[in-house]
Amino acid sequence: MSFQDLNLNTPLRNALEDLNFQTPTPIQEQAFSSIMAGRDVVGIAQTGTGKTFAYLLPLLRMLKYSEQKNPRILIMVPTRELVVQVVEEIEKLAKYINLRVAGVYGGVNINTQHQDLMRGLDIIVATPRRLYDLVLRRAVQLKSIQKFVIDEVDVMLDLGFKFQVNNIIELLPSNRQSIMFSATMTETVEEMINADFKAPEKISVAVSGTPLENIDQQGYLIPNFYTKANLLKQLLADEETYQKVLIFIGDKRIADRLYENLAEEFPGETSLVHTGKSQNYRLKSVSDFDGGLSRILIATDVMARGLDIKNISHVINFDTPRYPENYLHRIGRTGRAEKKGHSLLFTTENELEYLDAIEELMKMEIPRVELPEEVKIATELIPEEKPRAIEINNPNKGGEEAGPAFHEKTDKNKKVNLGGSYRREIAKKYKKPKTRGDKNANRKRK
Repeated sequence: MSFQDLNLNTPLRNALEDLNFQTPTPIQEQAFSSIMAGRDVVGIAQTGTGKTFAYLLPLLRMLKYSEQKNPRILIMVPTRELVVQVVEEIEKLAKYINLRVAGVYGGVNINTQHQDLMRGLDIIVATPRRLYDLVLRRAVQLKSIQKFVIDEVDVMLDLGFKFQVNNIIELLPSNRQSIMFSATMTETVEEMINADFKAPEKISVAVSGTPLENIDQQGYLIPNFYTKANLLKQLLADEETYQKVLIFIGDKRIADRLYENLAEEFPGETSLVHTGKSQNYRLKSVSDFDGGLSRILIATDVMARGLDIKNISHVINFDTPRYPENYLHRIGRTGRAEKKGHSLLFTTENELEYLDAIEELMKMEIPRVELPEEVKIATELIPEEKPRAIEINNPNKGGEEAGPAFHEKTDKNKKVNLGGSYRREIAKKYKKPKTRGDKNANRKRK
């Protein structure tokens, strides 16, 4: 099937022709008719299979021209970068369509976004928290939403947006069409589907946990951070093979440390992106990498869903992720659009259980590669790798039972409950009044 076989109008066909897109991916082909029919849809497809166009094409096909201010399509995504990229994809497809679209996300001036929304929109693309803040400010009303899309919903819930997502859904019209796309299906996602979707049609292109066949995977067993860095430097020195490399790390502190380490070896070729950086810094890092100004990009897992960068030659997992689904999202950045991709996984002894979980999820074993002899084995450990010291004088932190008190109290400091007789003796000694508030009685006592 080609895009010409789908029920697309002329403006969309011309836009696809300009983009040189000829054939829809399986998820695009299967989702088109279901979304066009107005049914609720839940799509399960791996990262890099064209999920964004799968819902944008039918939505733009059905969208009619209107001058109303309130948006009619709401698309919610987990990260700022994904907001920017979805807006860019909409603008590409809507090249010959007259529509108004805006993206809202945190990290930038909310007042500017407030003003943009007040001018009127057809489509709004947003992260949950910023959208919820704008709704509370009455910058936008959701009463006219006809199509509601949640993209990468599992990551959205993992990032702690459940409260905002649920509150936003409550504000939407009950007769809306709901569309959900994700790479994995979790129990929390299932609960949301059962609560907020009406007899959805489920479209699954690949079983959750199935790796893309066009990605060549290899794994190394490596003792520590600095040995990983030594291997990484040797690999990256081969610029012809490692042309465009995305390096994933779960911890942003370790990402900062690796960036400093690599920037000395490859000055001007390395970029960094994680949630601890400002929005402008993050966008510039991604832009430099996408545009070829930098050859190496270091990113954390949160960014794995917000990066749609073409022609990534290698994804290097500098650590083994705790959650096996994250590994699939990482490697999905390479081998996109049916091109050949390569993935390398670095695993320490402490991460072997995570490796087992990944292989169990994929139902396959990642081929092991021996560490090259010329790679120096480091003995120095970073602070995160060092064993934690036990406080000697703290009995509760060494696994020992709590001991007795430091000393026995002296007799005069031991409290003895003397009851009512004790209180009477004190009252007699200090001549306390027997009757409170009776001046005459107290005067006679004296």
